[in-house]
Amino acid sequence: MGSAFGSIFGRKRYRILMLGLDNAGKTSILSRLHLNEMRSTVPTIGFTVESVTLDHVQFTVWDVGGQDKIRPLWRHYYTGSQGLIFVVDSSDYERLDEARRELERVLIDREMRNVSVLVLCNKQDMPNSIQPDEIRQALHLDNLTRPYAIVPCSALNGTGLDEGLKWLSKHCK
Repeated sequence: MGSAFGSIFGRKRYRILMLGLDNAGKTSILSRLHLNEMRSTVPTIGFTVESVTLDHVQFTVWDVGGQDKIRPLWRHYYTGSQGLIFVVDSSDYERLDEARRELERVLIDREMRNVSVLVLCNKQDMPNSIQPDEIRQALHLDNLTRPYAIVPCSALNGTGLDEGLKWLSKHCK
């Protein structure tokens, strides 16, 4: 009803869950989207919620901390999510397998079975960053049967973030 009501007045509304391992850049991305600027951040203990509007679409984005001790709490944020942004640190090759396991754990939960997935490959501005195709393979994204997109981005300069949100706005249910 919320999305339908919002659409009547020209604005769609979506509840988006943003997850990823610690230090992937989730809070920096949210800051860039919300304030259109980079701010120094500290590790998120718990969650941050911000509204972001792009092209008459309002996203309520729940950024949940990614430390290993917090990850079991992610499931408490699944209910009502219409889309998932999963952020990967493109400069952290050693933890790609850990990121894959966590993403798989999220996606098998029944509360998340119908959400579209946007994978943001953050820190593409770093030297020797892992390319999106390699991240796609490492995360086994081609095995997904739901809509997904993988978008290279940089929280530092904002590259790719609008593109990712535009894709998400077309694929949220």
